[in-house]
Amino acid sequence: MPDRLPPLTALRAFDAAARHMSFAKAAEELHVTPAALSFQIKSLEEYLGTQVFRRLNRAVELTEAGKALAPGISDGFQSFAAAWRSALRTQDNQTLTVTAGPAFTAKWLAPRLYDFAQAHPEVELRFSASLKMVDLGRDPIDVAIRFGYGTDEGLYSVPLAMEWVCPVMTPELAARFPTPESLKDAPLIFDDSISFLNPRSDWEVWFRAMGIPFAPSHGPRFSQADHAVDAALAGVGVVLGRRALVVKDIDDGRLVAPFPTALDTGVRFRFLCAQGSETRPQIAAFRDWIIAEIDKTSHVTDALTRVPSSEYQAP
Repeated sequence: MPDRLPPLTALRAFDAAARHMSFAKAAEELHVTPAALSFQIKSLEEYLGTQVFRRLNRAVELTEAGKALAPGISDGFQSFAAAWRSALRTQDNQTLTVTAGPAFTAKWLAPRLYDFAQAHPEVELRFSASLKMVDLGRDPIDVAIRFGYGTDEGLYSVPLAMEWVCPVMTPELAARFPTPESLKDAPLIFDDSISFLNPRSDWEVWFRAMGIPFAPSHGPRFSQADHAVDAALAGVGVVLGRRALVVKDIDDGRLVAPFPTALDTGVRFRFLCAQGSETRPQIAAFRDWIIAEIDKTSHVTDALTRVPSSEYQAP
């Protein structure tokens, strides 16, 4: 049995036929005649020394050898396609595809994108608001903005500003609840999107940092952080707002952070791209723009006293 691989055209014909379980449909996909596709399958079988399909009356099915071959061949062609797309992207200095979580996209990126577009009209921006894990070496994504714990091994990674949380509310609510103690009677909003943090950075921990033994549990709960912030903007209540998602609203006066203490979560957003691609013009420009935008609102952070949430965990 030869160790050399059979011709690529024969493997491609087999892959299409195995996916469709039909020579006719495979031939249509590959834009060849059914006879030509059948010839390629037969040549593969001769090369292998055994059949890969059983020809039935009006259908085909994989033999044992075909079942052993199909998954690896399918994975191989998907890898070829991904590698080809990656190679094409290295030649593209105009398109920039970014993925970020829905909350970061809605509350941080979207309100600022006009400025980037004005400064870089040559860049065509595409966004995927998703938390789905991506392979930056294979998937059609240039940049990922991610929050949480991650080693980022093998990637180009730039840590962005440290994420803190503090109570934020409309100015009208702030007038009604002027002290940390008074927040015990305020309508509190719960952002469950940060419940995975360890150590915790929730309402109970913030009250403990203020010297107030209070563990609230009643109030509207949101699985998406941007929805929790939207509720606060609508005057529904007070939310423990995450820096990246509330800093612009604070700076613009739509929300206020009336108490000087913020919990430092110990977690950051990170700017990620494939190692080596950080020098591509549009990626470098987007990275530099994000860092500059964060600096524009650094005075909001400077006005707060940040305390590590790890120091105020339940005993």
